[in-house]
Amino acid sequence: MKRYLFIILIAILVSFVSCGSGESKTGEVLVLIKTEFGEIKLKLYDDTPEHKKNFLKLAEEGFYDDLLFHRVINNFMIQGGDPESKNAQAGVRLGGSSPGYTVPAEVVSKHFHKKGALAAARKGGPSNPEKRSSGSQFYIVHGEIFSPGKLDTMAMMINNKKKNELMKERFTAAGNELNEFKKNQDQAGFNLRIAEIREEVDSMFSTMPKFKFTDAQIEAYTTIGGYPSLDGEYTVFGEVVEGLEVLDKIAGVETDTNNRPLSDVKMKVEIVK
Repeated sequence: MKRYLFIILIAILVSFVSCGSGESKTGEVLVLIKTEFGEIKLKLYDDTPEHKKNFLKLAEEGFYDDLLFHRVINNFMIQGGDPESKNAQAGVRLGGSSPGYTVPAEVVSKHFHKKGALAAARKGGPSNPEKRSSGSQFYIVHGEIFSPGKLDTMAMMINNKKKNELMKERFTAAGNELNEFKKNQDQAGFNLRIAEIREEVDSMFSTMPKFKFTDAQIEAYTTIGGYPSLDGEYTVFGEVVEGLEVLDKIAGVETDTNNRPLSDVKMKVEIVK
């Protein structure tokens, strides 16, 4: 009887430990991009679930097989996933096609554009205010190494841009008032109101949190490099874990005026089991 109870106790303990380890797993998935230059292995992030699910769905369907890295810019990125790139004629400009849908943005601040970052391409400008991602096109950051001073200058520029945007908002809000001064040819009143608005903006901006790069960003951008000006604008949903040297090779190929490689760089995407 005691032996029987001991066996049951051990079984319960093993079950508990097994459940505990299962819950601790992140569900991290690895994918492999095969090219003539070698293989690039990437992990997909769990906290960008819509992009992860979509990328895996397309990979399982073989959607990416024989598509091209159709846009390659050394020290910037390599981009692929345009369905029209399959068997595309030489010299044809690519990059305008998709599966016919977009993916909601999942911009996570801790994921940034360091070298090897996997991110979703998207349409820019006012036509896409929600920053929705292309249904299939993606890019892998090649980037460059930045000095601490250059990062400081970039952070200053970002903060100046935020201040200018605030200034524009305040002037737009005061548009009718300023027009009245002009209508009445009250230059003194106009100048005074302009000065007041500028003072208001200076006061507001002084209390606002300022942009600054995190320690992790500074470490990455000053060592392996990347492309920090894209941070916060595109969804980063994975990163290279093996094959940065392959990324270097692809980024260095000769391209035409549309940044398409002169010799096609085909891909095959597989999920690592």
